[in-house]
Amino acid sequence: MTVPDQQESVPQGVEAQYRQALDDGRFLIQHCGGCDRAVFYPRMICPHCGADKLAWTAPDGRGTVYSTTVVRRKPDAGGDYNVALIDLQEGVRLMSRVEGVAPGAVHIGMAVRAQVARQNGQGLVVFVPNKEAQ
Repeated sequence: MTVPDQQESVPQGVEAQYRQALDDGRFLIQHCGGCDRAVFYPRMICPHCGADKLAWTAPDGRGTVYSTTVVRRKPDAGGDYNVALIDLQEGVRLMSRVEGVAPGAVHIGMAVRAQVARQNGQGLVVFVPNKEAQ
């Protein structure tokens, strides 16, 4: 039996721009010049108004945990970690890890801030508790 090649998809367009910024240590979201709203995940057209006037902007990075769970893994696979839906101040919601606290210690309403971390040689957005807001 032949197994089909499982090639990694190579990001293109706005996704490639987003990933390149992360690899460079910068977290960016888009802002629509048509309706003046923030947009995340990167897109070619604003999901709010349909305009193609999207520009990259660096968000403040502060957010609030909307929902959370713990991903359970064996210790030899890296152990348990926190995953949450985060509402950024700019009005977008994204899913990410919350680091710097024990698994299960993240709670709804918790103030967090974004950081760019590296995993397997690539940049990714993670969140840590925002002690300044508490």
